[in-house]
Amino acid sequence: MSKIYLSLGTNLGDKKENLQHAVKLLSEKINIFKISSFYETEPVGYKDQPWFMNIVVEGTTYLSPEDLLVFTQSIEHEMKRVKTIVNGPRIIDVDILLYEDVKINTETLIIPHPRMTERAFVMYPLFEISPDLLIGGKSLKNMMENFKGEEIKRLDI
Repeated sequence: MSKIYLSLGTNLGDKKENLQHAVKLLSEKINIFKISSFYETEPVGYKDQPWFMNIVVEGTTYLSPEDLLVFTQSIEHEMKRVKTIVNGPRIIDVDILLYEDVKINTETLIIPHPRMTERAFVMYPLFEISPDLLIGGKSLKNMMENFKGEEIKRLDI
């Protein structure tokens, strides 16, 4: 079994329900053992859209990185994600952040996620569930000391 971290986000419909449904679908092939709090975050890039709700999950899986990508994309498809514009509104987005210490850079898959350390909606929930995690030998705490990301609010739900 390989340890993985995934980021989930949504800004359409019942956001909490979207995230919970995606976690339920993910749990069919992933042993999820940590789920962050829900975070509300302002959009990145395209600003004229509703705020997002995000979480990060930690788990283990027997899926290869490539099969994990296919699986997460199948969940987006099942939940009727429609890609309209880059960084645009979406019912669900599931990104692979980390897969063990694997480094992959292909046309379809990059691990670790290339922009994860720039995004508050990833780093805050990731730090919450795994504060001792190292990425490229650096601690999350050190990466976040001078972090200037989008506005983010931890929700009590």
